[in-house]
This record gives sequence, C-alpha cells and structure tokens, in this order.
Amino acid sequence: MMATSEAVLQVIGGSQPCLFGSDHSFRKLGSSRTCRSFIRYRRKRVSKYVNFLNCSNTSYRAIRADHFLNTRQPVHGNIAQSYLRSMNCKCQRADSVSSTASENGTGTWFVDNDQSFDAVHGNTPSVLQFETVEELKVGEDFQSNGSLPPNGSVQDALNRIAENSIEDEAWELLRESMVYYCGSPVGTIAAQDPTSSNVGVLNYDQVFIRDFIPSGIAFLLKGEYEIVRNFILHTLQLQSWEKTMDCHSPGQGLMPASFKVRTIPLDGDDSATEEVLDPDFGEAAIGRVAPVDSGLWWIILLRAYGKSSGDLSVQERIDVQTGIKMILRLCLADGFDMFPTLLVTDGSCMIDRRMGIHGHPLEIQALFHSALLCAREMLTPEDGSADLIRALNNRLVALSFHIREYYWIDMKKLNEIYRYKTEEYSYDAVNKFNIYPDQISPWLVEWMPNKGGYLIGNLQPAHMDFRFFSLGNLWSIVCSLTTDDQSHAILDLIEAKWADLVADMPFKICYPALEGQEWQIITGCDPKNT
Repeated sequence: MMATSEAVLQVIGGSQPCLFGSDHSFRKLGSSRTCRSFIRYRRKRVSKYVNFLNCSNTSYRAIRADHFLNTRQPVHGNIAQSYLRSMNCKCQRADSVSSTASENGTGTWFVDNDQSFDAVHGNTPSVLQFETVEELKVGEDFQSNGSLPPNGSVQDALNRIAENSIEDEAWELLRESMVYYCGSPVGTIAAQDPTSSNVGVLNYDQVFIRDFIPSGIAFLLKGEYEIVRNFILHTLQLQSWEKTMDCHSPGQGLMPASFKVRTIPLDGDDSATEEVLDPDFGEAAIGRVAPVDSGLWWIILLRAYGKSSGDLSVQERIDVQTGIKMILRLCLADGFDMFPTLLVTDGSCMIDRRMGIHGHPLEIQALFHSALLCAREMLTPEDGSADLIRALNNRLVALSFHIREYYWIDMKKLNEIYRYKTEEYSYDAVNKFNIYPDQISPWLVEWMPNKGGYLIGNLQPAHMDFRFFSLGNLWSIVCSLTTDDQSHAILDLIEAKWADLVADMPFKICYPALEGQEWQIITGCDPKNT
C-alpha cells in the first residue's frame, strides 16, 4: 500500500518542473473550448515577454498566423503575430534589458543576482514574469534564417507559459484562503468567493477536515509542512469536546466536520481578546449530520505528512497515538451490524447532503481501508495496543474480501446476477444478499463496456446501488483495496466512458445523475445536489 501511495504522490508531483500537467493535456486545453483564463494569462505573459525582448536591432519580419497555427494549437492571430515578430530577433540576447536582468552560466535569468527562479514552486517574489525565458533565448530557439524552430518549440513554450500561469493563479487563491490561529496557519476555508454573501452566512468560511485534504497534499508536495502539522495537532485538540446535540454527546474519538477561529473577549477585560477554535460536530451543520469521514481523512493525512516530510515525531507523540486509537475504537466497535464494512447514515460524508447512500457507501469503505492501513503503520507497539492491532488486521482481511467480491461489477458479474436464484437459505448460498435481478437498472446494461468494470456505490440486503462513485473507485486504487486486475479494469472503464464521467467538466462525483421525481425524493429537492 505504501509503495502504491508513493507512486501516486510521484504521479501527482511528477518529475517535471511543473506540477500541473503535461504538454499533451494543454494541447487539449488549447482546443476550440480554450478557457478564458488560459487566453487571458497567455496574453498577459506574452505581452510582458515581448516588452522584455524589445532589442534595438530586432528585424520585424511579417510571419503569417497560419504558420503559427501549424503547431497544432489555435491561437488568436494578434497574439501569435506580436509574439513571433518580437521573437524574430537577429541578436543572441536582449541587450536593452541588461539593466534589469542578468544571466548566469547555467542559462537561468535573474532579476537580482541573489534571487533565482524556482521552476517547481514558481513563487519567487522578484522573478521575471516569463518563466521560460532561459529556454527561449532567440539564438537557440529560432533558426538563423528567422523561420520557426523545429519540433514545435514555440508551441511548447506557450504551453509552459499557460501551465505556470494557471498554477500561479491556483496557489495565489489557495494562499488567500489560509486561516491563521495565534499567528500560525492552521488550514484553508471551504470557499473563497468575495462575490457571494452566503459564504459568511453559511459555514463555508470554516476549515473543513475533508476539504483541507487536497490543500494539505498540495502543501506537502510543495514542501510547506508547517500548515499541515498545525492542522493535524489542532484538530486533534478538538477531538474531545463538551458540546452536545439535542442532549446527546458525540462518540469518543469523533473528529469534527469543521472548525472556525473566533475572537472572544477575555473574562473581566473587555479591551483584551483571545482566539479560540470552535468546532462543529454537526450540531450547527446543514442537515445536522455528524461526520464519519473526518477521522479517517485525519489518519490518512497524518501518514502522508510523515512520509512526505520525514518527520515521524508527530505521529509518535502520546496524544497523537491516543487520537489514532480513539478513532479506531470508534470504527471497530461492535454493534448490530454484522458486515465488515462501516455502517453510516446518509449525508454523513461526501457533501453532507442526502444522496441515497445510507448503509455501506463505497467511499467510506475505501477511506476506512486506507485509514486502517495507515494506522497499522503508525501505531507504536505496546501492551495496550496489541488487541487493537489484532482487531485491525482481522478487519482488513474481511473488508478487502467483502469489497472485492461483492461490490465488483463487470459484464461477467452482470450476467451472473441475471441468473441469481432468490430466497436462498444456507451458508453456501450464491445470492447471499437476496438480490433480485429485476432491480438492475436499464441504463447499466447499455452503459457497461465489454472491457472494464467498477465497484458499485452501495450494497445492502436486497439492494445494490449500481451508480459509479468517483472517489470510492479511485481511492480504492490508491490504497490497493482493489486487486491489480480490478484497478486496471476501473481505469479501462473510465477511458471507455470518458464522455459520461468527465466530458467538459471535472470528474463527476457520481454517474448517472438523479433526475425528476427520483431526485426530489432521494435528495429532498436540495438544489446543491443538482
């Protein structure tokens, strides 16, 4: 599992200077549906680069825009011509800018001699706006006769401009969303929208455990460990809280869904104030649901922090070890449910709203499996944890078998379900959950490709939720909950059904979408579930 996690982090971070994507992906981005920000930032960066390379002995040769378009990416003619005219320079470097920039022996441009550009982080305050200038020096990237260089060098340059521009904008927005407690960063708020008045009225101005996970991973990949460390330790302090909802206390070990930094006056002194962390376990949340996934995400992020930073002192702390054990005991507690999967109520994960996933939703099972693996790696061996580790190992084996065997659906399994016998009573029954073939939705038969498969969204007695849930399937691959063959099959299905799962928008939460009366009944007409 850890080898898989490291591979995933390497894929996310990549070995290239840019963390955002490949040239191929940005060629797609530059199609007829090029986003506005891409064009806006390309104009901005190209215009600044043109001014930068304005040398006195430049020969402005007219280069037709169709020459530029032959690089397989549509670009507005004005942008292409202004860029190429400025780049078509006979000199080897822009002498007119020597007072503002210099070049070292490695080909890296400096604004000040003591500050270089970091191609990975791209946030040096005084760096030139055009990050790839060292790769586009006129004498190298353009042939001596003034024609376009081979292999689409100009195209690659524009792609790199767009990559860095979008990444810089993303980091700027992420930093604006950072929340501070006693002068130190502790997380990022759920939504940063200055045009909306609902952000402050609702709880989107709070730090959500689940929402901070992608932000935390981004900070870890960038080498900024302080905010993740503070987040882990401060949320741990909120684990035991005296708040109640309808006179009922949250279970011991429950992590809050979110928290907010509030400034309150000190007792007896109205002029002095102090900052406090105010957690929400669901008593103020929309729908009044307690979070199931917060504790699981917290364990996963804790393990990611130790692996990424190399700082294992945090996970070895006594209070952190206690926090891990409290979450595990809460999840592994005996109850009325006899399945190895984790029983949760609808609305207690994902988006805090009803989506018809009451029971044993796939997303929670994947996070549960991942958290168990991470906890096993971090728990320190001692007498008090022996029984917990034994229960953890037993649950992992049963959970893996259950998900791989009963949640998996492909064309072969679909044909088996059609042949199921119902009302079987015995230990060796084939149809263990008494699934009736009539419940198979018509869309599934038409949608299922011959090559590929996936894990269904939910499994309960006499009910299978055949919807494709993105996070559950993808995270099952990340944490090795699925077998190698199943992992490849999931990716094959995503490739085959790309138009349905992605199309012109980010990866959909689930497919297919609920519509009409079914949507009204299941979601309660909640417009945020549209």
